[in-house]
Amino acid sequence: MKEITAKELEQKLASGEKLNIIDVREDEEVATGKIRGAKHIPLAQIPERLDELNKNEHYFMVCRSGGRSGNACQLLIQNGYDVTNMVGGMLDWEGEIE
Repeated sequence: MKEITAKELEQKLASGEKLNIIDVREDEEVATGKIRGAKHIPLAQIPERLDELNKNEHYFMVCRSGGRSGNACQLLIQNGYDVTNMVGGMLDWEGEIE
C-alpha cells in the first residue's frame, strides 16, 4: 500500500495540485474539522458508496491516526482503485482545516 505523510500531503495541496482526499472518520470527528476540499465518506459506508469514486482517479485516504484509512485503502485496492494512505492521520495534520 502506498503511503504519504501529512506534511507531504500538505505540501502537495500548498503547491496547488488538484487532489482527491477522502476522510473516512465518523461524523462527529469530521465536525471538528477536515482537510480543505476533502470528501467525507465514513469507513463503514465505503462499500456502498464505491460508485462515487472514479477508478481513473487517485485518492488520498485520511482518518484520525492512519488505521481506518489503511483499512479503506485495502478495500479500495481490492476493488481496483488507486489509493494512498496518509500515515499519522489528522493527529499529524498541521495544515488548514475547514
